[in-house]
Amino acid sequence: MTEWRKSTYSVNGTDCVEVGHGIGLRDSKAPAAHIALGTDAWSAFLAAAKADKLAR
Repeated sequence: MTEWRKSTYSVNGTDCVEVGHGIGLRDSKAPAAHIALGTDAWSAFLAAAKADKLAR
């Protein structure tokens, strides 16, 4: 079973993105579905987030 972790920036703990180690990302409001991400894609996502280059 995968342990899903919520962002520490999540204010109320319900409207957030969760990360599952080795699995990918999911929306806390729709936990049955997730986006699978490999190591390279995850690294690219983190780099874009840290550089504030994600669409708003």
